[in-house]
Amino acid sequence: MEKEEAELFVPRLVTTEENFASGHRACIGCGEALAVRHVCKALGKNVIIVNATGCIEIISSLLPQTSWCVPWIHTLFENVAAVVSGIESAYKARVRKGKITPAKEVKFVGFAGDGGTSDIGIQALSGAMERGHNFLYCCFDNEAYMNTGIQRSSSTPYGAWTTTAPVGKKSIGQMTWKKNMPEIAVAHKIPYVATACPSYPFDLMDKVKRGVEIEGPAYVHILSPCPTGWRCQPNLSIEIGRLAVETGVFPLYEVINGEYRLSIDLPELKPVKEYMKKQGRFRHLTEDVIEKIQARVEAEYLELKEKAGVK
Repeated sequence: MEKEEAELFVPRLVTTEENFASGHRACIGCGEALAVRHVCKALGKNVIIVNATGCIEIISSLLPQTSWCVPWIHTLFENVAAVVSGIESAYKARVRKGKITPAKEVKFVGFAGDGGTSDIGIQALSGAMERGHNFLYCCFDNEAYMNTGIQRSSSTPYGAWTTTAPVGKKSIGQMTWKKNMPEIAVAHKIPYVATACPSYPFDLMDKVKRGVEIEGPAYVHILSPCPTGWRCQPNLSIEIGRLAVETGVFPLYEVINGEYRLSIDLPELKPVKEYMKKQGRFRHLTEDVIEKIQARVEAEYLELKEKAGVK
């Protein structure tokens, strides 16, 4: 293990209080549920969470039960950022008018999946970032619309099987490359953008804390392994998340006021085949296609290192 990677596993003081309670209905091995648990530990109690329709909402809020131990609002697929920015604005207006006494460090946070972020929610998110609202947005990226039956999204990786990007004589599955949502967030010139994964829990929690502490919009993109949709064994979620990072498929980095910082500097990437071979959604890919993906991953990782000033 490289020194930089080892530092991500150095123990921190983490609360034992659970703001996202157990007993929810997530699939066995769900990386997204684990990520939500870590994020909620980092956020603490003084928070208002707005959550889009999707896996997180469905597994956690079936009446008369709930897993939420903090103020939480369910909203539609497409308008998390609009609702959370409205709540943030209303709070500031009521404080300004003397209607309420400002609470210390109230945090306004949006949760959505990749579909609710990079597809049908991107308009509201772009507007909220452009207006400069003070909120944190967390995208839990399981790379498809898993809640409704594993349909492809713009975050589905090239070559992956989904129910709406099936494999056939003239199709390798997903025919387009994954949308780079963190870079779209960076293009809005917001103060904080980061990538994270529950396979690196301390790094994830550190980034969430930095995101809510910074003034202005913050965006954290969290890779959330999905055994059901990725066609992998439930006990491999953590391993697959680490392989996504170690192969360069999903690099961990931060962009703070436009400055790129690699969370891990990998001098040599593992082959993407090591990541793919553990997932049934890629089992149909030929060596030629895998080599094409490998070349693109290496080129994009080199570009990221150049942005971070790493040689």
